[in-house]
Amino acid sequence: MSETSTASPYMTTRELAELIRKTPAAVRQMRSRGDGPIGVRVGRDVIYDRRTVTAWLQSRTDRDRLAQRAAA
Repeated sequence: MSETSTASPYMTTRELAELIRKTPAAVRQMRSRGDGPIGVRVGRDVIYDRRTVTAWLQSRTDRDRLAQRAAA
């Protein structure tokens, strides 16, 4: 990631994909199914608030029983 994107409170589809180790196409598919974090369309692009992404990842961790057992 570049310096400017790191300073932004928002991330692109590509940045989100890198974070969760998926392809941008997989992120778009997750969004269309309602499985991904909430994004906002700005023109042709979708941006994601980093706080929303963090909360979404935490909620998935909280629901993952295997992750809960590993943390115990």
